[in-house]
Amino acid sequence: MLTSIQIVLLIFILFALSRVMLRLREKILSTQVAFFWIIVWIAALVGILLPATTSKLAQFFGVGRGVDVIVYISLTLLFYLVFRIYVMIEDLRHEITEIVRHIALQKTIKSPRKNRSKKIKK
Repeated sequence: MLTSIQIVLLIFILFALSRVMLRLREKILSTQVAFFWIIVWIAALVGILLPATTSKLAQFFGVGRGVDVIVYISLTLLFYLVFRIYVMIEDLRHEITEIVRHIALQKTIKSPRKNRSKKIKK
């Protein structure tokens, strides 16, 4: 018998899987990224529907409880994803800087120079 929290999490995971498949179909996500997220959500699904697997996973890693190993894995995954997002933002920042420089140089070449040597009248 499923508990209420298992039902809620099951509904959420099915929703998340549907979003991954939709984004893959729309070609917003690459195949590799979609595969990664499908694996993550299926692993969560297994952990929710078969809680004993987390205990076996904890024994394998030498951790006391199944919940602890899930927390450790989740934190590691979150730190990795935050790092990936940080790197992506830095890459975007550098690309935007290059584009702005390129546009600024194009504008200065196209626009005629104004006479900067006007004499100041007294």
